Amino acid sequence: MDLNLDNPPSVAAPFGDRFAHVARLDAGGGGALLLLAGQVAVDDAGEVVAPGDAGAQAERIFEIIAGILAAHGATLADVAHIRTFMTDLDDLPAYGAVRRALFPATPATVPPASTTVEVSRLFLPGAVLEVEVTAAVPA
Repeated sequence: MDLNLDNPPSVAAPFGDRFAHVARLDAGGGGALLLLAGQVAVDDAGEVVAPGDAGAQAERIFEIIAGILAAHGATLADVAHIRTFMTDLDDLPAYGAVRRALFPATPATVPPASTTVEVSRLFLPGAVLEVEVTAAVPA
């Protein structure tokens, strides 16, 4: 496997350029595993979008995630696992509504594996969610 660390130009650079948005592990046969760094709801200037609003932040976070995935030939349909950090689990209904719209459970589909935990705070004031995903890029 080959490891490549990347910050796609379609997404704002990480804070202080201290980390990569995505680690890509290329597998034989053209497929790859994408490990995305935790994403928070920020605009292109790095300002928190909709401070305190879990639903609006979830929408923005998944827009960012979709952009990172697209830069590597994947879509939200390729997401295998979602890890979510929330500052208040009482916001779970708002977050869950966004997740259900993006990852519907139908007879033909099953949503990705998921882990959700409550944390005391996130690194940016006003951010109430941070989301990491792992995706499998098809060959």
